[in-house]
Amino acid sequence: MLRLLQSAIMHNYAVIMPNWSKRNDKTYRVSVLLFERFSNNCLANTVEPLRAANALVGRKAYVWQFLTLDGGAVFSSSGMQVEPQGALRDHPKGELLILVPSYGFRSLATAQCLAALRNAVAGYEQVVAMDTGSWLLAKAGLLNGRKATIHWQELHGFAEEFPETQVLRERFVIDRDLITCGGAMAAFDVVSTLIGQHFGEALRLEVSWMFMHEGSVANIPATLPTPRTTAVQRAITLMQENLENPLAIDVIARKVGRTQRSLEILFRKELGAPPRTVYRRIRLLTARKLVDETGLPVMEIALRCGYVNPSAMTRAFSQEFGLTPRDARGRAGRV
Repeated sequence: MLRLLQSAIMHNYAVIMPNWSKRNDKTYRVSVLLFERFSNNCLANTVEPLRAANALVGRKAYVWQFLTLDGGAVFSSSGMQVEPQGALRDHPKGELLILVPSYGFRSLATAQCLAALRNAVAGYEQVVAMDTGSWLLAKAGLLNGRKATIHWQELHGFAEEFPETQVLRERFVIDRDLITCGGAMAAFDVVSTLIGQHFGEALRLEVSWMFMHEGSVANIPATLPTPRTTAVQRAITLMQENLENPLAIDVIARKVGRTQRSLEILFRKELGAPPRTVYRRIRLLTARKLVDETGLPVMEIALRCGYVNPSAMTRAFSQEFGLTPRDARGRAGRV
């Protein structure tokens, strides 16, 4: 995983990025409610994007705590023990409450649990049910007349048991203050979507970049980011697919069926920056990833990211991140 930039660099980022991020100084309080046999994968995909967002904006945009119903420790499905910061009843308010159950979810639906969830919905601005958490919300009567989804293995039974809920086969479903998610891998999509809503699609894109696997430089998940128009989506895909030999913006515009001017307007409206700025940022984020995660020489990284001259990439890299590729490797313990 790409190592996050240090706080000093993040302040530099904050100076560079406001022109294509959503200005928001709010700190979101997040309570992660863990149940016995919760999913490690789901928990990681919930918390890690928040951590990355904090690092990228250079402050605590999100603060989170781990809770259980009674304040006692819980074990994940793979045996990892978590000591929570408290019980749900002691933290009745916040911006986000995220439910993280997994196996054995039916046995969790005690009267105490369902009452606690009904109370929590009143105190939190949004409640997110990961994986099989949708079943608990439905059992508490909170999804009546709502749209929702659940882990695909439970979808049919869920629809049969809760006919008052409009069950959709989607990765996640947002219905006003309630969000339901179809599994551990989709948890990342949910959290990154919320980050985009809170702080802008540019930050959402950057967070997704942090979690690319080595060897998948040009393969950003199709759901990240999600501009409103197909033209912008296709333009970003073309940028991702053409890193070594960058396309001219007018060529990209022509390929997506737009004039260069109309594409510029769409990018500024949806991402807050012109296509050239977004394209440059994509290339430099890729360079940052390769610097941090591989031992490739700077010359090869430059070529992979569309810079014929490694000195030109180094200058752009330094302007963007506040340090040279060599210094970045030194911080990461790799020279």
